[in-house]
Amino acid sequence: MESGSGGGSGEDQDVSDPHRKKKRYHRHTARQIQELESVFKECPHPDEKQRSQLSRDLGLEPRQIKFWFQNRRTQMKAQHERADNCALRAENDKIRCENIAIREALKNVICPNCGGPPVGEDSYFDEQRLRMENSRLKEEVDRVSSIASKYIGRPISQLPPMQPFPASSLDLSVGSFGGQPIGGPSLDLDLLPGSSSSVPSLPFHTSISDMEKSLMAEVAANAFEELMRLFQINEPLWMKSPIDGRDVLNVENYERMFPKPSHLKNPEIRIESSRDTGVVMMNGMALFEMFMDSNKWAEVFPTIVSKAKTIEVLTSGIVGSRSGSLQLMYAEMQVLSPLVPTRESYLLRYCQPIEPGLWAIADISFDLSREIQFGSPSRARKLPSGCLIQDLPSGCSKVSWVEHVEVEDRNPIHRIYRDLVHGGMAFGATRWISTLQRMCERFNCLMVTSSPSRDFGGVIPSPEGRRSLMKLAQRMVNNFCTSISASSGHRWTTLSGSNDVGVRVTVHKSSDPGHPHGVVLGAATSLWLPIPPHTVFNFFKDEKTRSQWDVLSSGNSVQEIAHIANGSHPGNSISVFRAYNASQNNPLILQESFTDPSGSLVVYAPVELPGINIAMSGEDTSYIPLLPSGFSISPDGRPDQVGGGAGPSTSSNIQGSRSGGSLITVAFQILVSSLPSSKLSLESVTTVNNLISTTVHQIKAALNCSSSSS
Repeated sequence: MESGSGGGSGEDQDVSDPHRKKKRYHRHTARQIQELESVFKECPHPDEKQRSQLSRDLGLEPRQIKFWFQNRRTQMKAQHERADNCALRAENDKIRCENIAIREALKNVICPNCGGPPVGEDSYFDEQRLRMENSRLKEEVDRVSSIASKYIGRPISQLPPMQPFPASSLDLSVGSFGGQPIGGPSLDLDLLPGSSSSVPSLPFHTSISDMEKSLMAEVAANAFEELMRLFQINEPLWMKSPIDGRDVLNVENYERMFPKPSHLKNPEIRIESSRDTGVVMMNGMALFEMFMDSNKWAEVFPTIVSKAKTIEVLTSGIVGSRSGSLQLMYAEMQVLSPLVPTRESYLLRYCQPIEPGLWAIADISFDLSREIQFGSPSRARKLPSGCLIQDLPSGCSKVSWVEHVEVEDRNPIHRIYRDLVHGGMAFGATRWISTLQRMCERFNCLMVTSSPSRDFGGVIPSPEGRRSLMKLAQRMVNNFCTSISASSGHRWTTLSGSNDVGVRVTVHKSSDPGHPHGVVLGAATSLWLPIPPHTVFNFFKDEKTRSQWDVLSSGNSVQEIAHIANGSHPGNSISVFRAYNASQNNPLILQESFTDPSGSLVVYAPVELPGINIAMSGEDTSYIPLLPSGFSISPDGRPDQVGGGAGPSTSSNIQGSRSGGSLITVAFQILVSSLPSSKLSLESVTTVNNLISTTVHQIKAALNCSSSSS
């Protein structure tokens, strides 16, 4: 047929004619390729709508667009695989060469012990471990160098290995101090329980590297040298305060004499510095031993040290004594009020005898590998601080104290405590010396084997009973001090109250021996009164006025049935009271009170008659439950009020103690339920709130200052 012989359609011709077939391959123009590449970068997988749009824009069929993107994706994948293969081959060759070199080097290694080749695991893995260790050590060097620049003012390139501090010729002559103390009777250190300070929950636990230990040794050595100069130099470094005669540090001269790294000079940081000296009724070696035991140190200062723990003994010192001892400690210091945040720090404590009968103990803050973020809103760092302890022929000691701290208050101190804290009295040297003097008097009274004339005879039958009752009272005081702490681990909730202070409450559940089992509600408030501290203390000590504030007496008068003097001041005593007209079932009241130039304390707790009998008979009192309440009294620290202190002054620079006003903390603890699983009720909170409010009102009324405000 003609139609058949004349050729078919164009499509048939394309199939049958090889020359026409080549025309089917379409070469895209440069513009088309550019547009396609541009779209591919944004979207390698275009959908049908996008392909149709490209077809119209570029004059290509949709199938051509589809095939182009498929081919481009395949091409891209192949390029990536080729690049990866090349990189892997190069890395493999590099590792193979390193492996060969390492194996050859290990063939020549000689064991230092036997002189032969080392026997161990595959050398390849040994090398990998060495590389990882080397990387870790480099990071350690960088971190320790950063810490070193903070503390000693320069980066650290190389530190010598940790060694005991070198001893001078004078040090060798006191190598036997670990034996019998010089002068006076020895103190039975076991009389200090050493367990009332709860172990803090540390922010972290980490091992201390040898390099960090070497850095700590250098920091402690520098602190020790600076502390010695702070003790030796008077003017122009220390000046006498015209207000109260205390030693005040001249900060400008100090910074000139002891320059610190510039980054420490933060304008928001203030310096608290103080120095004081006093005579203590204890020999130097006994004091020295107590200061180097963190538990006993906390027992000596229960009103100041709320927590203490030895983290690690870095150097134990000379055998038979603690000469040259260096240890890392954790400590938390407090003011007895929930309004003043505690001060937490990690301390390096180093001790060294200077000459026979003279010891020095230096403290300086040291933050471990990481920057420690304390929970307290007040952050304090001890600069070189510490004490000198000198034996006296009388068996006593002369103790000189320097307290030097830089403080950053993240939140302002409550205004009624601001003068006391900012003036350096709250945490200063005078408070440490005064507390040490009073506690050493107490320990001496604890050791008395006869019944002094000031103790009531007949009620306490033996020296053992007297000692047992004193230890029970000491545990009561320690419990009270802990209960009103403003520690970061102590959660207080503020209720409504006057003078914007309010009543603060806290709840804890207890099942420990020596504590009532169940839910305990604690409540406290602080207030300012325009009355000297010794007047307020005498008011709380007076049996005749006790019914005006003591709810345990139920408005009745009380009778003192046992009395133990535990200090030179007549107000320093332990008493057992019984309420008049009380039923036989009413508990007795155990009370300890004391005063010194830095403040006063009156603490009491109900104790059942069988418990008092156990104590008076000299038996173990550790299981007698105590729930103490009481009052903390301190001067207000206001510089415009100068006068006599609370009782006779025993410190060299207390002649100007402020006495114009008092800061009082009132605190109660109540067992709201004997079941630890019980929930706190609103009624219990209301009851304790009313109890404190009523007590404060009665105190103000009795002291004729109902309208006083802070």
